[in-house]
Amino acid sequence: MNPLKKLLGQTAVYGLSSILGRTLNYLLVPLYTWVFKDTSDYGVISQLYAFVAFLMVFLTFGMETSYFRFIQDAEDKQKVFRNSFLTVLALNAVFFLGVYFFNQSVADGLLFSDHPEYIVLMCAIVVIDAISALPLAKLRAEEKAKQFAMIQFASIGVNILLNVILLLGFFDPARPEEGVLFILVANLISSLVKPVLLYKDFMGISFSFDVALFKKMFVYAFPIIIAGFAGIVNETIDRIMLKQMLTDTANGFSAKMADAQIGIYSACYKLAMLVTILLQAYRYAAEPFFFNQMKNQDRNKVYVKIMNYFVATVCLVFLGVSLNIDIFKYFITNEAYWAGLDVVPVLLLANVFLGIYFNQSIWYKLSNQTKFGAYISLIGAFVTIVINYLFIPEYGFRASAWATMIVYALQMVISYILGQKYYPIKYNLKKFTMYLGSALLIFFIVSSIPYGDHSVIQFFINNLFILFFIRIVFFVEGISLQSLFSRKGKKAA
Repeated sequence: MNPLKKLLGQTAVYGLSSILGRTLNYLLVPLYTWVFKDTSDYGVISQLYAFVAFLMVFLTFGMETSYFRFIQDAEDKQKVFRNSFLTVLALNAVFFLGVYFFNQSVADGLLFSDHPEYIVLMCAIVVIDAISALPLAKLRAEEKAKQFAMIQFASIGVNILLNVILLLGFFDPARPEEGVLFILVANLISSLVKPVLLYKDFMGISFSFDVALFKKMFVYAFPIIIAGFAGIVNETIDRIMLKQMLTDTANGFSAKMADAQIGIYSACYKLAMLVTILLQAYRYAAEPFFFNQMKNQDRNKVYVKIMNYFVATVCLVFLGVSLNIDIFKYFITNEAYWAGLDVVPVLLLANVFLGIYFNQSIWYKLSNQTKFGAYISLIGAFVTIVINYLFIPEYGFRASAWATMIVYALQMVISYILGQKYYPIKYNLKKFTMYLGSALLIFFIVSSIPYGDHSVIQFFINNLFILFFIRIVFFVEGISLQSLFSRKGKKAA
């Protein structure tokens, strides 16, 4: 089977669960912004889930990628899975017990002193998700995409249903902390769906542990842990730093006001998630696919072609959302959150750079030089913290958005330079420049047009430019509409 068609097919199945699932979660944004009239309450939720993202990187311990790598040459693939799973299980057990017994101290350190129960629930969610990650990775490795999608759908469906029931049926706006608890409880129950549906993998695990294999896997995984941890700093540290740096009671800026800024930023960040949805779906299929291509003599040609199509696709999503922001903004039902809409194009572009960087990162995974992933991510984390530290006091969440874009662009460039030195893949930079440059040029041209109150005219002109971009891609790739329709006609005949 054509490897590109295989990747596309698996991406479609993984994407169905990821895109539909994330779209359903995306539809929770109108619910949350409607229920939480005060933007600061939504800011609390955003901070808690920022901590969840940090913990997931640490508590999965790089074992997913390590598992994909080591089963390639292993005669006993079950032993590799068992080692990975038991490592994650032991780490999470120790972590949860520590948090449970010292939850008040942890809550104090995270500025949630009045609500240590938030911390316990948050940690329970992340522990269950981390423990479920390896059985789900096994499904991906075995190319059981449909079963994987079914489990994800079930978990997401339960989460959506419980959110709607609890927030619309039982939530009292006079007690916003109750709404936070409802959201966490809904997430906890939906996370439990995964191990329930994966019970065969859990029940079939023997506690036989290969220490020698663990050492090899740890050496491979450790740089990935550092890279992942540093990467999540780039993604989520801004929410944490915003509260720490904006809270200034001496000048009358309370913690609640800082939470309000985080709430606005986080709601608008959600509008940039269409690129993130695409990345998530793509990553589920791409990582095992890239490893499976290791023995293919034409693997570099495959990687180059994939990159061409990927860059064109994410640039199209960037234009589709940024040029139709006046439509997408209505997903945020409370106009108080619209104050941050100007950062959406910046965040969309940041995710374009992130996707390109992810595609490039295959070079250090295939060549067993994962240390470079750690170096690149550490540089990114350092720059993220510096930019946020210097500019948050003056520019608030807008500094965080620009920091995200700058760092992902920097990582993309560094990865390309190092990759060409240590594991050369001759990407087509002309096409890359054409797609990205055309998308940015179209964005700036359209943004400069004074439409006034003519929203209908604006809609048609903006989307004509998007169609023009698609035409550019077709021209560069040598695709004609006539050939597309003729293929469909042949199939129908």
